[in-house]
Amino acid sequence: MEEAAVKEVDKIKLRRWRKRGFYSETVLVKLLQKNGYSAVRVPVSNPSLNPLPDIIARKGEHSYAFEVKNASYYAYFPKQQIDKLFRFLNELIPGSNENKHAVVAAHLGKKWLFREISWADWERDKIPDKVRILKRDRGNLNL
Repeated sequence: MEEAAVKEVDKIKLRRWRKRGFYSETVLVKLLQKNGYSAVRVPVSNPSLNPLPDIIARKGEHSYAFEVKNASYYAYFPKQQIDKLFRFLNELIPGSNENKHAVVAAHLGKKWLFREISWADWERDKIPDKVRILKRDRGNLNL
């Protein structure tokens, strides 16, 4: 009986955690649109090996694949998730790499931080096991 109660608590925590991610993704889509981007949330983005980002955006000739995390002080982006961004851009978005951008986005309270990951690092397999964004950091991409 006690084990069933623990499983139910775990389900509630998981639902709450997923809602946070959904909320941040939705807020970022609206922020991108407000800044002149065409942007959509990918509802099937998931922790699977499919090369799907959380958000796809375009502005002019540029295409963006975003991985989004909601956190209070810092966010970690595992190498596997960053690799999926590049695979998506490489396999499914035509055009030159200079117009395709893999971006990790941390929603830290009311603050957003964006870090574009370089193609050169990905091509040379120089992406660290985890990319970390702290609230006090500065991003390298401005909307």
